[in-house]
Amino acid sequence: MAAHPVVVAGAGQAGFDTACALRSRGFQGRITLVGDEPPGPCHRPPLSKGYLTGSVTADEVLLRPASFFAEQDIELLTGDRVASVDRDRHTVLLESGLRLPYGSLVLATGCRPRTLPVPGASLTGVLSLRGLADAEDLRLRLTGPPRQLVVVGAGFIGLEVAATARGLGHEVTVVEAQPRALARALTPVMSDRLVAEHRAQGVRLLLGREVAALHGDGGGRVHVVELDGGERIAADLVVVGIGVLPNTAPALSAGLLVGDGVVVDERLRTEDPDIYALGDCARFPGPQAGRHIRLESVQNASDQARCVAAAICGEPYAYTSVPWFWSEQYALRLQIAGLTAGHDTTVTVGDPEGGRFSVFCFRDGRLTGVESVNRPADHGIARRLLTAGTDLTPATVRQPGFDLKKLPRTAPRSAAAAGGRQSVPA
Repeated sequence: MAAHPVVVAGAGQAGFDTACALRSRGFQGRITLVGDEPPGPCHRPPLSKGYLTGSVTADEVLLRPASFFAEQDIELLTGDRVASVDRDRHTVLLESGLRLPYGSLVLATGCRPRTLPVPGASLTGVLSLRGLADAEDLRLRLTGPPRQLVVVGAGFIGLEVAATARGLGHEVTVVEAQPRALARALTPVMSDRLVAEHRAQGVRLLLGREVAALHGDGGGRVHVVELDGGERIAADLVVVGIGVLPNTAPALSAGLLVGDGVVVDERLRTEDPDIYALGDCARFPGPQAGRHIRLESVQNASDQARCVAAAICGEPYAYTSVPWFWSEQYALRLQIAGLTAGHDTTVTVGDPEGGRFSVFCFRDGRLTGVESVNRPADHGIARRLLTAGTDLTPATVRQPGFDLKKLPRTAPRSAAAAGGRQSVPA
């Protein structure tokens, strides 16, 4: 087993899982995990939901206690990050000044929130949500009497924060520049159902509107959100959720190819054979999409971590996992299998108004993804079908009484349809 040192830049889900996967494969070399968040690797999904309500504690958000890293002989450096990479000397320089040698370098640097490009964006009370410190700040501000909260951006983070804050009794307005919520991620029928639920819960949701400026109260605290057209909304708290930017500075310092993420091949390796990139910061060939893509999900981070660990241990394989995602808003549990963007046909099965349905998405007659609300069986079966390959057509799904659970199980259409080796079984 190779024993050269491995440096993992980034201690989020992707970086943490890479270090763990290396040890589980029997890797004996030195592993150094470098992360800028002092608590250590955290599970991010609860930060916009259970952590804000207090039902999930800080200890429960941590992926592992400090003792775990000592037991696994993983050197965890927190409150620090990789500042630059010297490919010729096979070393990285940390912001603290520490220089580390590497045989393999793993870039798991994640993303940072986009900032709101308007006057007043630096006022007190204007927040973003990415890490545990952000969530703790927001949690404290949502504790107490009702407040006037404006969420800028109707993406997953924005809508989850809106749902959580509304459940805590706060007055919530969501402002979204696109004509519908989650326009780049969901089909119109699904985004419409989520919007309807938020409005039914008392959220004011403004679509096709932009923030022009934020105004303070004279003491440096946000007080008013001004929209295009001049409308002014009272706000003593603003959460900005308008997307993220991949952290590519270490890759750029190494002279690696970057384009909305660190560009890698099907084995998640950069143009330098000793440097890998994965998770939110990586742009990789997506076999389902037929092009390079970048995904932000726990599943993608974890599956890619196992792929990178296998490559470092001398057992490389192409990353072909079918992506899946989920979100919880009020009593709606949304699950997505595959990639639904770029579809040309959709078929809805179930009861959208009742909040229990699935949307099947096809492109050129081929199933590419399934969005489900409160139909977990559909989600599970859809993941298996997309992994194995399926001949399911829109005409079949449109048949009266169609039920995915009653669909006969069949073998994959072909080796190509199966997409090769999977990093984990679906």
